[in-house]
Amino acid sequence: MSQQSFAFKMRVVHRYLGFFLAGIMAVYALSGIVLIFRDTDALKNKTEISKTIAPNISKEALGKTLKMKKLKVNQEEGDIYFFKDGQYNKATGAVEYTKKELPYLLGKMTHLHKAKSSEPLYFLNIFFGLSLLFFVISSFWMFMPSSSIFKKGMYFTAGGIILTLLLLFI
Repeated sequence: MSQQSFAFKMRVVHRYLGFFLAGIMAVYALSGIVLIFRDTDALKNKTEISKTIAPNISKEALGKTLKMKKLKVNQEEGDIYFFKDGQYNKATGAVEYTKKELPYLLGKMTHLHKAKSSEPLYFLNIFFGLSLLFFVISSFWMFMPSSSIFKKGMYFTAGGIILTLLLLFI
């Protein structure tokens, strides 16, 4: 196989894989931006919840009962536990809290972005990651190495690598 035909095949696969993945790349781009603000309430809808659960739940079990992973009781006054955005009366079982969630579509997009190995979506994340790696590698076959565009591209590549290393280690 000649170098020119290999380069041509790389460009063709790069092109059509890019078209095929355009939608998922848009989702990952948007959800990645949203995930930057996950430690804030930006874009989140607030829902006030009042309900009664079992009384006398321990501080440690309260988060599990309410399905709140990082629930921490900050203060205790009599029979009332106070936690971020809510309170629980251990005598009566009454609980009131504010639930903050992204809108449905943004929530689904960020869930896709953060899929874990225990979920079926992780195969998509692996495929997408490998595809992005292919885009990185195949981009070097877009132009002939002797062309001025390729040479200028190598300067931009070096700049991008240096910037990445600076961001990683500073």
